[in-house]
Amino acid sequence: MAIIPVELAGRSYEVRVASGLLSDVAGQCGKLLRKKRVPIVTDTNVAQHWRDTVAQSLGDAGYEPHFLVLEPGEGAKSWQVLELVMDWLLAEEVERGDHILALGGGVIGDLTGFAAAILKRGCGFIQLPTTLLAQVDSSVGGKTAINTSAGKNLVGAFHQPALVLADLDTLDTLPAREMRAGYAEVIKYGILGDRDFFDWCRAEGPEVVTGGKSAQEFAVTQSVKAKARIVAEDERETTGARALLNLGHTFGHALEAQTGFSDRLLHGEGVALGMVLAARYSARRGYISDADAALVAAAMASAGLPSEISALGLNCDGATLAGHMLHDKKMDAGTLPFVLLRSIGEAFLDKQVSLEDVAEFLSEELQAH
Repeated sequence: MAIIPVELAGRSYEVRVASGLLSDVAGQCGKLLRKKRVPIVTDTNVAQHWRDTVAQSLGDAGYEPHFLVLEPGEGAKSWQVLELVMDWLLAEEVERGDHILALGGGVIGDLTGFAAAILKRGCGFIQLPTTLLAQVDSSVGGKTAINTSAGKNLVGAFHQPALVLADLDTLDTLPAREMRAGYAEVIKYGILGDRDFFDWCRAEGPEVVTGGKSAQEFAVTQSVKAKARIVAEDERETTGARALLNLGHTFGHALEAQTGFSDRLLHGEGVALGMVLAARYSARRGYISDADAALVAAAMASAGLPSEISALGLNCDGATLAGHMLHDKKMDAGTLPFVLLRSIGEAFLDKQVSLEDVAEFLSEELQAH
């Protein structure tokens, strides 16, 4: 088992990476479970595969698992579903010292974490991420949120989990498309800060996606270590270090908004295409070579991820896409910082980007390649 500490003053916790963690969830959670009743939030897809495993582990240890099973998908990150979750947790008599289990991907983790943040002004929660994307990104670092009509993740809180259990066995039940989407967040760590890891991903990426356990363990462990270092340095995204984790996200969220936050473009797919666009825009501004930008695009394409915006068939222009960025939560005094590249392995925050220039660039991309 790999154990990665997330070092935060007074709120440090562990991320554990191994196979078989959910079948030992009672033993792994230890003293964090104070009462017999254990509230667990999940969705129908995850419940089909892992509800019985978690229930048996808890039941064998003398606990009473209580499940709230939601419909899957980004639509669960809404005011209406948040209200449903809150009412259920209150009916379950969850107290501030208790811990809610979030069993699922990024949607369940974000939603449950936000509910935990606001329930009785804050109670504990444990992340049980069941997708590659959640294991390497959203389950670590304490960002929780729901979506609104104005945009993605605009209502939320920083609320760190007490523990993260990344069970590699859960990856065996994922559709190939979900694995590829999660892989985008793995390769992101190489592009933004570790050229050697980027090169490893280019060579071993297919093994991660197709089920090679040793490759998966290395990919998840290295990704979590990278994120843990950044979160420890800049928990609330105030110094700029954590903002680098948003590489590809500003472009990606605009594409997600244009496609209605639907299965037409999964979050990881949006991030992958967003990183390609960030690399090409970096080249446009003279920071990196066209060859490096092409290398990023090729890495995405070889992993089966989208690398051309024109392939989405969007019925809009660059100004429309740039308009979605006006609702980005990173807007600061009317300007939007962009995470761009000085090289593959060196990202930086550019606060001098003109959205008009971005709109022109996106219009060109929509018609090119």
